[in-house]
Amino acid sequence: MSSSPDIVAIHARSVESFLDRVRAVPDDAWERATPCTDWNVRELVNHVVGEDRWTGPLVAGKTIADVGDSLDGDLLGADPKEAAQAAGKEAMVAFGEPGAAERTVHLSFGDTPASEYAWQLTADHLIHGWDLAVATGGNTHLDPEVVGPVAAWFKSREELYRAAGAIGERPEIGSDAVAADQLLAAFGRDPHWRAP
Repeated sequence: MSSSPDIVAIHARSVESFLDRVRAVPDDAWERATPCTDWNVRELVNHVVGEDRWTGPLVAGKTIADVGDSLDGDLLGADPKEAAQAAGKEAMVAFGEPGAAERTVHLSFGDTPASEYAWQLTADHLIHGWDLAVATGGNTHLDPEVVGPVAAWFKSREELYRAAGAIGERPEIGSDAVAADQLLAAFGRDPHWRAP
């Protein structure tokens, strides 16, 4: 019996939490700024929906070339909340298949264990869930059952991500900051960010 974290369950938990935040977005909030300076709320949600829509094909063994440009552009349509729900459920189903986390996925930077891909997606849902909540006045509490495992996974990857330009500089926060705030800082977020 493995004592390693159950990434399939943690991934599902992170997706559900993100979807809860999408459901709570006020109708007039889709154009608001987010901590991701390149994206407003709609663009941020579209990014995560894109990740979720990619999950099924990649876990099934397809390559980037197989999928092509079919998931480019706006994936939210007239009902962003419904689009997000459908995509999130698809992603959870894909990783819920027996043995899915033991497969290899063909990512843009090379073949990768599906379990590593699941960690990347889990972190994306967790951190962007906070981005979405803080931008829209939602629940910014981060699930400690996800924060702890993601922090442990990310510890050895933080500088690699930063060097690749995937995350911003780590803001200065006190060493006594709570675990969730420490993780946000690791991903280049200011835990005290508020919508302008």
